[in-house]
Amino acid sequence: MAKILRARAAHDEKEERWVRKMAASRHGPADWIFHAKIVARSWDSARVETIAKELDCSPQTVRRRLHRFDAEGIEGLGDRPKAGRPRRLTTEDDSRILALARSTPPGKLERLSDGSLDVRDEQGAAQWSLDALAQAAKEAGIQVKRSQIRRICRREGVRWRRTHSWGSSDDKNFVPKG
Repeated sequence: MAKILRARAAHDEKEERWVRKMAASRHGPADWIFHAKIVARSWDSARVETIAKELDCSPQTVRRRLHRFDAEGIEGLGDRPKAGRPRRLTTEDDSRILALARSTPPGKLERLSDGSLDVRDEQGAAQWSLDALAQAAKEAGIQVKRSQIRRICRREGVRWRRTHSWGSSDDKNFVPKG
């Protein structure tokens, strides 16, 4: 017969209250909530297979989490750090790059209210390219390469280049190719 596995008893009332509160929580780190549910159900005398079925996970996951809680306590509820290099750009940097891609390029001609044309920077790019965005981001203090800008823009669905003039037409007899 298989050995019945249960989480160790709480060291004190405060630990038990914290685990049960986290298990019932709807706001908080998802991994902590999920693992606290495993421990709380174990304290309520549920078997490993029952807990696994209720929480839609494998029995091995439940066993692993119970062993980890026994060894590390509350700190064992959280996931360990993932392998790999951490992100270098923050979400704020991503937002600044996306805002830059949505803005008007510095070399683009703009029509003023009196009808004349003006440009902010005659040496600047007339339309955004990945190289122009990388240069503008560098000037804004964000160290990023064009490949990363491309990934950020594609992930968020932001277009950094103009559509081609032959892609659409005002002509009523225009029929697109293909």
